[in-house]
Amino acid sequence: MNLDKVISGFFIILAMTLNFGFFYGDMNTIASHSKYELFAAIVINLIATILKLGDKTQLGSVLLATSLVADIQLIAAATVWTITVYSIGMNSEIMAIIVSLSGGALLANITSVALYVGDTLKSKR
Repeated sequence: MNLDKVISGFFIILAMTLNFGFFYGDMNTIASHSKYELFAAIVINLIATILKLGDKTQLGSVLLATSLVADIQLIAAATVWTITVYSIGMNSEIMAIIVSLSGGALLANITSVALYVGDTLKSKR
């Protein structure tokens, strides 16, 4: 068993599940989406991105790209949330924008997990 692969896989899958946890729920209901879960998703995504930096393969480049996309979209969601709370106040329209950004990050994370699992299945013992 390769401990580096286990740790990397753990953070890649945890990033996806935290992102899904934030994304799941009524898009327009503010109470369905926790700011703490969004923060946790951002932190875990950043850790997963850092772990992908050392891989010099073609697949590693694609995995890094998907992780960067997820990071940018989650950070954008947190930025929108922060700006609106302190300027105009949160409403259901703004929450829909935040959840949509999180959905794009979720799609990037799903792509990353699918590529990771495919590479794992392809690799020889």
